Amino acid sequence: MVQESSSNSLIAFETLESNVRSYSRSFPVVFRTAAGAILEDENGCEFIDFLAGAGVLNYGHNDPHLLNNAVKYLKENGIIQGLDMATSAKRNFMEYFQEIILRPRGLTYKFQFPAPTGTNAVEAALKLARKATGRHSIVSFTNGFHGVSLGALAATGNRYYRDAAGLPLSGVVFMPYDGYWGVDNDTSEYLERVLSDASSGVDRPSAIILETLQGEGGIKPARKEWLQSVERLCRKNGILLIIDDIQAGCGRTGNFFSFEFADLSPDIIVLSKSLSGCGLPLSLLLLKPELDVWRPGEHIGTFRGNNLAFVTGTAALQKYWTDEELSARVTKMGAITSVRLRQIADTNRDSGLSARGRGMMLGLDCGTGELAERVVRRAFGDGLVVERCGADNQVIKLLPPLTIDEQTLERGLDILDNSVHAST
Repeated sequence: MVQESSSNSLIAFETLESNVRSYSRSFPVVFRTAAGAILEDENGCEFIDFLAGAGVLNYGHNDPHLLNNAVKYLKENGIIQGLDMATSAKRNFMEYFQEIILRPRGLTYKFQFPAPTGTNAVEAALKLARKATGRHSIVSFTNGFHGVSLGALAATGNRYYRDAAGLPLSGVVFMPYDGYWGVDNDTSEYLERVLSDASSGVDRPSAIILETLQGEGGIKPARKEWLQSVERLCRKNGILLIIDDIQAGCGRTGNFFSFEFADLSPDIIVLSKSLSGCGLPLSLLLLKPELDVWRPGEHIGTFRGNNLAFVTGTAALQKYWTDEELSARVTKMGAITSVRLRQIADTNRDSGLSARGRGMMLGLDCGTGELAERVVRRAFGDGLVVERCGADNQVIKLLPPLTIDEQTLERGLDILDNSVHAST
């Protein structure tokens, strides 16, 4: 068992920090250092990290190659704050992203760097879609999560977050996601009916925004056929397709983009989280050239491009995406994890557990939030950091670093297995 930290170490957080804090409540120790897939607290206790910054740390904590590039850049007085001015760091990032990611996939996009977080990028995407089409409505999906700033929150389904808005959220219509009505019902047919019926009460939207694999919504992967049907409806009706790849992108499902398996061609792609490679804030809109209808300075922000994040992001592209090694690793480790989760679910079948996901974005559905909470709390006590998601926080979400070694992965899965057994 991991020794508990002294309660004194948390007093500053409990007395000085707002009640809005969340992760420090779930994991009540003070973390001090981290490397790869291991976190260490102030007492020297180690924890295997299956949270990875909620998907920010796909390449693990403090990757030495990425940090060395950052240190070198800082020692050379590289520009850190440059508004949206032209800098060598930004140029390098865009050119490498174009050469390593876009061109081999036959994709042509322009780059827009909004403010540095994922929800900022979603705000920009929705705003651009409305400006480009002249229509105001957006279609989002049940259980979708796109951020908690007001525009993005309007496209987020979870009532807990929506209730905190303080005013009515408008401009978004929700449709049933793939599987919402069960595996035998194709919800894209309902979407098609609503869009084609002039009396459905749903105005023709400017865009449809979706995650190909819902994260906060409960690790819900959409089928290839469903995604392709949605894209066809977009093309048929002149609707823009926005893919929110903030959590599922940057290799989390094996390919760099989570939509590659379905051969989609989104009009706008939203990226953030692991884009910088090492946890520095950075977000990006990839937009088809014909959608670049902005006038200069029409969408602004002080932190439109974190130059140090450009440096580490470029280093991540060079290290991990010039060959297929990382993708193959994700496939292998994802398969190991998926098999183990299914075994855990089968062993505890009476408790109604089930497993799902793609790549290394996997979930163990515990049926109830109470059971999932007991499992997560027990796992943390035994040295594993893992969080919950889903409408009722009933799904244990596994997001280990993509670079985790097999031995550490198995150790973490052993802890999870034992925690489920002890909690059911």
